[in-house]
Amino acid sequence: MIEARGLTKRYGDVVAVDDVSFQIGKGEVVGFLGPNGAGKTTTMRMLTGFVPPTDGTAVIAGHDIFTDPIAARRAIGYLPETPPLYPEMTVESYVAYVAKINDVARGKRKPAVARALERCGLADVRRRVIGTLSKGYRQRVGLAQAIVHVPPVLILDEPTVGLDPIQVREIRQLISDLASPEQGESQHTVVLSTHILPEVEAICRRVILVNEGRKVIDKPLSELTAGGMTLDEVFVREIMKEAPAEQAAS
Repeated sequence: MIEARGLTKRYGDVVAVDDVSFQIGKGEVVGFLGPNGAGKTTTMRMLTGFVPPTDGTAVIAGHDIFTDPIAARRAIGYLPETPPLYPEMTVESYVAYVAKINDVARGKRKPAVARALERCGLADVRRRVIGTLSKGYRQRVGLAQAIVHVPPVLILDEPTVGLDPIQVREIRQLISDLASPEQGESQHTVVLSTHILPEVEAICRRVILVNEGRKVIDKPLSELTAGGMTLDEVFVREIMKEAPAEQAAS
């Protein structure tokens, strides 16, 4: 579903992402981890086509982001850290608007919107104005707009930041359900970009860890913690391994 090939992003002399490659298969839920400034968001923006790579490319559901960018974008549902919501619109009208700009056919648009609202637990608030909703419900609206065109790939950037514990649990369960749907629902490949390690342990089966723009780990979560280490301990060990000697000694 996703193949990153040597993705690199430079801003002048600064290398934000340095030759990152990986593959993610259908139905996988992968945690994309790293400390702040590690290159997570830049990588996500390159995969989604919002930022062009300096070098390398990516293939999304068989579509190259350079040679077939429109089809690649249509294959992705993207939830950035701050959901792209219009607070003056109702939930239903906003998700319908996103369905339209994602070229969901007119005859299929109404059932597609209803299905997205139902899967995201928004059916009861579909006529509410988005600006009146709690942050947890606004995140749900962000997820609904990401899945309304039934993309095979979901890329979620810090989806639970700022939520209370109950809201966090609800959003995590929703993400798990999107990757392992009930019979008849669409299955999504999910990339979860976060620095919240319990989130990865609760949702993901595989971890890709980046630091200073480079990929340092790409393994199943079970393999990383097989020796009795927690993901937090693995994270600290790998980041400190990559740190300069004087920083590691301090």
